[in-house]
Amino acid sequence: MLKAKHFFLLPALLSLIAIILFPLLFTIRVSFSSWDVYQAGLDWIGGRNFGRVLEDVRFWESLGRLTLLSLLTVTLQYVLGFALALMVWNNIRGRRFFRVLFLVPMMTTPVVMSVIWRTIFHESLGPANDILTALGLSAVPWLSDATFAFVAVVIVEVWQWTPFMFLLLLAGLVSLPKEPYLAAAIDGASPVRTFWQVTFPLMAPISIGAIIIRIIEASKIMDTVYVMTSGGPGTATETPSYYIYIRGLRDFQVGYSAALSLTYLVIMIVTLTFVAKLLTRFLVGKDS
Repeated sequence: MLKAKHFFLLPALLSLIAIILFPLLFTIRVSFSSWDVYQAGLDWIGGRNFGRVLEDVRFWESLGRLTLLSLLTVTLQYVLGFALALMVWNNIRGRRFFRVLFLVPMMTTPVVMSVIWRTIFHESLGPANDILTALGLSAVPWLSDATFAFVAVVIVEVWQWTPFMFLLLLAGLVSLPKEPYLAAAIDGASPVRTFWQVTFPLMAPISIGAIIIRIIEASKIMDTVYVMTSGGPGTATETPSYYIYIRGLRDFQVGYSAALSLTYLVIMIVTLTFVAKLLTRFLVGKDS
C-alpha cells in the first residue's frame, strides 16, 4: 500500500524514465525499423539492421582504432598523471602554482582546444612544423597523413585529460595513511622500493577507478576527431562515435544508427566489465 513518503520518490522516478528508460526503449524500437532519410516511420524489419552491423567493416575498423587509441592515451595519461601527482605530493617548491598550471588543459572547452591544436598542427602555418624545422628535422604532414593524424589526436587527448588523472591520483596520495611510510623509513627502504611496495599498492583502488573513468570518457571521443580531422584522412581517425554520427545525423539512416549504437553499448559494457576485473586482479590481487 502506497504511503505519503513514497510520493517523494516520484520526481526521481519520473526523471529516471524521462532521461534513461524512454530514450533507451525508443532506440531499441527504432533499431528494428528501416527509418531513414526517404521514409520516416517505425515499421518492423526484424534484425536486418543488426545483420548489417555484423557485415559493416568500417564500423569494426573504427572499433579497433578506438581500442588502440584508448590503450595509448589512457596509459600515457596514467603514467604522466601519476608522475605529476607524485611530484606535487612530495612538497616541491611552487607546488601550489603547479597544481593550478597542470589543471589548465582540463578547464579548456574541447572544441576550442581542438581548433587551437588544429592550427598548431597546420602543415605550412602551424608552429609545430616550425619547431621541428628549427631543430633540423623535416616538416611533418600532421593532418594529411594517416599515421601522423592518429598521433596528433593521441597528443591532444593526452594533453587535455592528463590533468584529470593528476587530480584524482593527487587526491588519493594526500589521503594515504602515514604509518606504512614510517615503517618503510625504519626498515631503511629506498624511495623506489617505498613506491613499489607501499605507494603503488595503496593507490591501486584509486588507480582502477581513474583508469575506468578515463576509458569510459575515451570511448566517447568525437569532438576532437570532428574538429581536427573529421575522421580523415579517409577513415584513419574515425571512431565508433563519429561513425554513428555520420550514419545517423549526416546520412540520416536513423534505424541503422540506432542498431550501431546498441551494438556499441553492449560491446562497451562487456569490455569495461572485463577490464575492471582484469585491473582488480592485476593491481589489487586475486583474493580481492
